[in-house]
Amino acid sequence: MSKKALFIIPPERFNEDELFQPKEALKNAGIDVTIASTKTGEITGDYQGKTNAEVIFSEVSATDYDALAVIGGSGTNDHLWGNQELLSCLKQAHKQNVLVTGICAGAVTVAKAGLLTGRKATCYPVDVQKNELKAHNVEYVEQHVIAHDDIITGDGPDGAKEFGKSLVEALS
Repeated sequence: MSKKALFIIPPERFNEDELFQPKEALKNAGIDVTIASTKTGEITGDYQGKTNAEVIFSEVSATDYDALAVIGGSGTNDHLWGNQELLSCLKQAHKQNVLVTGICAGAVTVAKAGLLTGRKATCYPVDVQKNELKAHNVEYVEQHVIAHDDIITGDGPDGAKEFGKSLVEALS
């Protein structure tokens, strides 16, 4: 049976590289990718790139997937950081041994769910994100990807290809 990943993006202003590059890596590895948000339909990224959200993440069961990825972009801070449904969805998935991942502001979302407490992680190297990690007792490390067995974080567009590669490795 082929593996499945759920990519969670904000309802506006996702980062194109952070979505499209890992998505391509997974697809090339034969892993199904479903794009989810807080609404369905066409969503426009930070740089006017477009994608289609097929499902609302709160309406699907995280355990139907082998991995969850929270994608960054300027909309992630606004729409996903404080989304309690998403935070509990990530916690639930982690409990059920689903691989939980986040890139850029998405990595901060994973930290806000309390899943990185006392551990190393990366995010986009700006204070607003690094401070959020510190506030959740997460040790910020400046590198493209930090992969634990159960959680992977990526730093942003520059690390998007590597993030995708590490998801593929973790799911293989």
